[in-house]
Amino acid sequence: MTQNELNRAVARATGESVSVISSIGFVPLTSIPQEREPQTVDWDEAQQTRRISFQPRRKRPAFVA
Repeated sequence: MTQNELNRAVARATGESVSVISSIGFVPLTSIPQEREPQTVDWDEAQQTRRISFQPRRKRPAFVA
């Protein structure tokens, strides 16, 4: 069974569209399950790419009433 055939069969059984089923990621079962690598985020690396302004904030002038 191809991936497209599997997606169509699941879509028919669930009533969902084929595009929704393909985005969920159904895969044919194999005799030996394949483990996926865990998805991790290196937050230190992610923060290095952020733009950070090091300019001091302007002080607002004090109003005298």
